[in-house]
Amino acid sequence: MRHISLITTGGTIEKTYDERTGSLENRRSIVRRMLGRLRLEDTQISVVELMSKDSLLMDDVDRQRIVETVHALGGSPRLETPTTGIVILHGTDTLERTGEALLAAIPGPRIPIILTGAMRPFEMTRTDALQNLTEAIFAAGVLAPGVYCVAHGRALAFPGVTKDRDRTTFVRQAGG
Repeated sequence: MRHISLITTGGTIEKTYDERTGSLENRRSIVRRMLGRLRLEDTQISVVELMSKDSLLMDDVDRQRIVETVHALGGSPRLETPTTGIVILHGTDTLERTGEALLAAIPGPRIPIILTGAMRPFEMTRTDALQNLTEAIFAAGVLAPGVYCVAHGRALAFPGVTKDRDRTTFVRQAGG
């Protein structure tokens, strides 16, 4: 049995449409709706609703909360917990900053720590949200310990991950 801890922080992946205002906003986590669409054999998911923010609004205090939560859930090399992997739902605009912060704070994680997000919200057509969530959960059960960005069929290890706004995906930086 795999035990995956899933931390929600908001971002585009969890934005919902407000019919009253006509806007897409982070109001509450919708990850349980997303998980309800998946068939996950031999996988237990524990959800931690940490925050519900657009990543452009995140600051260093928010990133520190994410690092502390990952430590508490067993990402640190010093802790032994039943968690076999951690998935963090995160906005794509600053995902790379959080990945670098996690790597700096936990240079030798004992389990895979996966960041993922979506370029289009789960509630929209042609969304990549469910694909990226599925890939991240799978990756958390099979990748070696480390900090990764998983999206669009690829797992990229930190450091050196960046968002390519023209291709709307994540890539390795030159020299990264």
